Amino acid sequence: MGEAIHRFDMIRDGDRIAVGLSGGKDSVTLLEALLLLQKRAPISFSVCAFTIEQGKFLSPIQPFGEYLKARGVDWTYFHDDASFTLLDEQPDHGCDMCSRYRRRAVYEVVRELGANTIAFGHTADDFCESFLRNAMFTGRLSALPPVTWSAKKEFRLIRPLVYVTEDITTAYAASLSAPVIPCGCSQKTGTVRRTLRDFFGEMEKEHPRLKESLLAAMGNINPDRLLDPRFRNADATDAETAGEVLLPILK
Repeated sequence: MGEAIHRFDMIRDGDRIAVGLSGGKDSVTLLEALLLLQKRAPISFSVCAFTIEQGKFLSPIQPFGEYLKARGVDWTYFHDDASFTLLDEQPDHGCDMCSRYRRRAVYEVVRELGANTIAFGHTADDFCESFLRNAMFTGRLSALPPVTWSAKKEFRLIRPLVYVTEDITTAYAASLSAPVIPCGCSQKTGTVRRTLRDFFGEMEKEHPRLKESLLAAMGNINPDRLLDPRFRNADATDAETAGEVLLPILK
């Protein structure tokens, strides 16, 4: 996580970081790691946490709040009435709509907390899945950004777990004896996300460094080797291009 923070300049002196806690292993790991980093970092920053209740937790969230209180963490629990209305009126709504409602609630809460930076617990697994999902289903080469801004430039959004895989967060959360309260959406089957997770599970039996390679690929782009004419290298001669294409075929 320290490597990611340094490489992408995620945390700056004086930041107030609000950690989005979903109740799962990844966000708990993120919070604990930031609290450790806060004690060791050469800069000063503060950490608080919040949880958005959208009616989809599989068990009561209270044990999670008690755990955070015992840790001395400033935690805000926000019951989003608009999301509950959506759940009643459109129970089959998709992830995109749910995400829009959550984003609005997040900004509302963080604004009240006086934070300028929001930290999300997306892991290396999420980045790899996003990369493949966009390539295969939306026709775009893109993934989650490690650092970005909210639409109105009000908050900086960071994802410090970009290089951390979920086997690590699973083991770390278990070592903390932290209550893990998953969202019902994470248990759904027959989704693209579940299909990709199963794909990774099978591939990694023979190629255990698969996610590491995909993450490296996201940071090592050769645009003139792709099909977007905006990035075509006009200085390359046709003979060079033809030779590169034909040589593997002739062999």
